[in-house]
Parts: sequence; structure tokens; C-alpha cells
Amino acid sequence: MSGADFFDNNVLVYAISADARKADRAERLLAGGGVVSVQVLNEFASVTSRKFGLTVPEVRSVLAGFRGLCTVVPVDVAVHDLGLALAERHRLPIYDAMIVAAALEAGCRILWSEDFCNGLAIADLTVRNPFRDEP
Repeated sequence: MSGADFFDNNVLVYAISADARKADRAERLLAGGGVVSVQVLNEFASVTSRKFGLTVPEVRSVLAGFRGLCTVVPVDVAVHDLGLALAERHRLPIYDAMIVAAALEAGCRILWSEDFCNGLAIADLTVRNPFRDEP
């Protein structure tokens, strides 16, 4: 996993959205594989069932596809403790800090997300907004 890209929930959500430009970009990024955490999967399930009306079987089916493309890492006590430290040190919201912590623990170099400041660097991890960095 070292050096792999980490995907935040919003990239997965856009992959199935009606926004053709963002869906295409998200699909292209995800096709290359990468890493997500269980938190990302949980957030995806919550957002898509609430906002898109997906049923649990539909959510499960879509997540199976993402799980086939990405390595899924747990949010364990080490990630939790690192996330709390990052939240305090960098003044990040707790759930965002847990995403950063999971990416760092997985050895990722890039975190694709539109929820952070584009270019933010924390340790060896750089946040990139997938919809600003389009080639």
C-alpha cells in the first residue's frame, strides 16, 4: 500500500453522481486503485442512502465494486489516536483527522478529497482536490 493514493468519501460519491464531469474524473482515479478506510465506506453508505435514496442492497453492491478496486484499511486504535493528535495539532475536524490518519498509517502519499485545502501537506501526505487538479 505504501505510496498508494487514498480516496475520501466524496470521490466515491461523485463516481456514482449525475455530475458527468466529476463522475468521469472520480471513475478514472478509482480505476487506478488505491486505499480507502472503513470510515470512508461507512460515510459513503450514509450519504448515498440518505441523499440518493439507495437501498442497503444497492449500497452493498456499489461498495463491492469499490472494494474490488481499493484496499480497505481499518480504523483501529492506532489510527484513532493518531487522528486525535492530528485534529489537535492541525485544528482539523475529528472525522477529517481520522481520514488523514488512516491515509498516513497506510503509507499513502496523496489524499484525494474536496473537503480539505488543496495542497495541504501533513507529514508525507499531500491533499489534492480531484476536481481542481484535472489534467
